[in-house]
Amino acid sequence: MLTGWLQGTWQEGRWVARRLHAGLLVAMVGANVLGAGVVFVLGVLLAPRSELEHGAAATLALNGALALAYLAFALPAGVFLGTRRFRGLRAWLASEEPPSEEQQLLVLRGPFRLARIMGGLWATAVLVFGAVNFAASPAAGITIAVVVAFGGITTCAVAFLLAERVLREAAARVLEAGAVRRVGLGVGARAVLAWALVTGVPVLGIIGLGVASLAGVEEIARDLDLAAIALGGIALVVGLLGTLVAARTTADPVMSVRNALGRVQQGDLDVRVPVYDGTELGQLQAGFNRMVAELRERERLRDLFGRHVGEDVAQAALERGVDLGGEAREVAVLFVDLVGSTALAARRAPAEVVDVLNRFFAVVVDSVESCGGWVNKFEGDAALAVFGAPAPLEASADRALSAARELAGRLAEELPGFAAGIGVSGGTAVAGNIGAAHRFEYTVIGDPVNEAARLTELAKDLEPRVAASASLVEQAGPEERERWRVQDEVTLRGRGEPTCVMVPA
Repeated sequence: MLTGWLQGTWQEGRWVARRLHAGLLVAMVGANVLGAGVVFVLGVLLAPRSELEHGAAATLALNGALALAYLAFALPAGVFLGTRRFRGLRAWLASEEPPSEEQQLLVLRGPFRLARIMGGLWATAVLVFGAVNFAASPAAGITIAVVVAFGGITTCAVAFLLAERVLREAAARVLEAGAVRRVGLGVGARAVLAWALVTGVPVLGIIGLGVASLAGVEEIARDLDLAAIALGGIALVVGLLGTLVAARTTADPVMSVRNALGRVQQGDLDVRVPVYDGTELGQLQAGFNRMVAELRERERLRDLFGRHVGEDVAQAALERGVDLGGEAREVAVLFVDLVGSTALAARRAPAEVVDVLNRFFAVVVDSVESCGGWVNKFEGDAALAVFGAPAPLEASADRALSAARELAGRLAEELPGFAAGIGVSGGTAVAGNIGAAHRFEYTVIGDPVNEAARLTELAKDLEPRVAASASLVEQAGPEERERWRVQDEVTLRGRGEPTCVMVPA
């Protein structure tokens, strides 16, 4: 379940509240039991053997009884104070309401507060046990006070690290409601905390015992071998646990971002990582989410841009930028115009007219693109398609002629009751960005475009309603040329010389 949550699965607040309550109990009890175990091991190994030899076993018995009594009081008190501190937090999680500022700080500073509660109880234990044993023997009092302090440090550090993990889901909800705040320990501070738990405190204890031995404290000098063994063993066991917890605390946010990056590389821009860390790691998670949100927005704009101007034009603009002007290109041009659109608009409701036009243009776009062409523009009930711009296209004449034949057949089959004239021409045209600096479009202008438009008018009176210039058909391959026949030689409107018109055979 935790793995799924780290991958972004959002859980219901009531379940988060239950896991929070159980997790805090385990963190507090587990940290205190670990600290008590450290005290017991060190207390047995470091208790001055001379005291036992001179009949001070009663002092050890007193310490044991005092320890049991203190645990019976301190453990329930710590659990009560800790759970009481987070009682309002559980109610907020179950309510699914936005957090208040107080609840935000309670979550983000929760590990500190829990460690402070544990520290207060263990500081009291240091004073009590130190005073009781100092009355019997100063050496025993100092030793036991150091031992209890070591157990308290261990408890506070482990409680802090465990509480950070327990509060992650709550922290994710808090940070979801606002900006990431630097509240928790940073990566560097966590590393220092792990070092202190693993190395710093045990080494400090060994140094202290060495100093005491050099100062002439005979009891400690005689027990220095056991002291070194005990502190070293505690450092290995407790240090391993602390290092693992600290390492996971740092590694989990990084792993969540790394896994999400893998999904982004595969094209999934809907990925999102939960932000549950109030440090620079949380800023990393939040920064990743902002980055993906911007990528989604850019992809959406790119998709809209491509839909408006065509994928080829959009790609060319992204790769080469946009400048006003054009260049001469050898192109084939297909023009298609719906027959009787004026009467259609007069007889039918506007919504129905739009539906017919959308169905008509859907067939046009699909037929043109399947043959490698690009629909340059829609003009009312007409469309202009280009083969050979903005990117060069091999066999553009074959493709344009094939698209015209396919389009005529599909329109007759898929839009019964409607007809369209289709004209195809080719030659040299100017392709580029036409307009003003703040508003322009990529288009193709020149004689092939004009001729295709005139052939479209002529095609409306032919059967089938497709007309192509003979010069374009001659540029096609043998297989495509065989599919066309000469219809007539016509002087098109606006032209001084006759054009040989061909239609599908």
